[in-house]
Amino acid sequence: MKIAIIAEREAGETRVAATPETVAKFIAFGASVTIEKGAGAKARFLDKDYKEAGAILAASSAASLKGADIVLCVRRPKAAILKGVKKGALVIAIMDPYGNEADILALAKTGVSAIAMEFMPRITRAQVMDVLSSQANLAGYQSVIEAAAAFDKAMPMMMTAAGTIRPAKVFVMGAGVAGLQAIATARRLGAIVTATDVRPAAKEQVESLGAKFIAIEDEEFKQAETAAGYAKAMSKEYQEKQAELTAKHIAKQDIVITTALIPGRPAPKLIDKKMLESMVAGSVVVDLATERGGNCEMSKQGKIALYKDITIIGYDNMAGRVANSASSLYSRNLMSFVETLIDKESKTLKFDYEDELVKATTLTRAGKIIHEAIAAPSKKKTTTKKSVAKKSTTKKPVTKKTTTKKPKGAK
Repeated sequence: MKIAIIAEREAGETRVAATPETVAKFIAFGASVTIEKGAGAKARFLDKDYKEAGAILAASSAASLKGADIVLCVRRPKAAILKGVKKGALVIAIMDPYGNEADILALAKTGVSAIAMEFMPRITRAQVMDVLSSQANLAGYQSVIEAAAAFDKAMPMMMTAAGTIRPAKVFVMGAGVAGLQAIATARRLGAIVTATDVRPAAKEQVESLGAKFIAIEDEEFKQAETAAGYAKAMSKEYQEKQAELTAKHIAKQDIVITTALIPGRPAPKLIDKKMLESMVAGSVVVDLATERGGNCEMSKQGKIALYKDITIIGYDNMAGRVANSASSLYSRNLMSFVETLIDKESKTLKFDYEDELVKATTLTRAGKIIHEAIAAPSKKKTTTKKSVAKKSTTKKPVTKKTTTKKPKGAK
């Protein structure tokens, strides 16, 4: 059984799918591990460390992939990169399939089984495999660090002989994993923290971290959570009421961190121009949802924007800004999942499509998209040149009626 790790090709991606620690454990499971040279360099994992752990260094991705049974990546690899990989190989990564169905179909056509780690079910057995939580945790932490660096004032209260510096006020919008870590980090730095979320359960979590909860707590609010623990899309009426409350609150804040994301949908807009204009000059907004359009109207994906003296941080890979830590956690998530796919006695790959973890995460198999949540891109019906030529050579005279009538289904 061979496991391959390749370098990430996407711009700005600094993480790696395996560390020397997890390589050693894969080898203990009975696997051979090949890693592309330099794959861990951006996360400060050196080739010599992988070699000492027992990995084979490959000069290219193609050399690494040759004969692999399992391919580990951080981001979904391009189908072209997998050219030459053997049929039936497992490609395990954060696949980001929503809105990228054509890319998923291209992966399917290579013959691999694409596994989306972000689809891992939130059950007790799979907690150690939850890549969304492990990466969101670090994103929430780093969002506060980035905000503090951009903010030109001290975060905690300071009482000195020269006078007192008041503590910074931090408002966290969205109290999921990233939001809760942002709250905890801001509190550690001495800020006064408030937070909001549409999920009722979040109130207790926010308050347990020493922050104050801000929300319109009506009947719709009490029903605003799915069985899986995700936030539901709220009605227009609720959004308007919440926006009014939020606008008044934001005007008094120094730092606002937004984390609101709904799986498979564009990020909800939480902060508009008017709200930004109400903030004090020098305030900072950190938008953690820019990969899905952003929560702030003026944020720019992957960049820092300035709007009327308000700094808006829109980095689209916040966890990747602490690449060493993020890679360590992500690689352990992968290792825990791969371990369930290995027969302990024979030390061979045993991929059970009926296993609940496999069934929940497998997007493609045998050249097709098989996941019920991901539809294959539809093909538009078009009139081929061949059919047009055939019609034009018929013996029947072409009348004005037949030349202007559109074929059935045409737009």
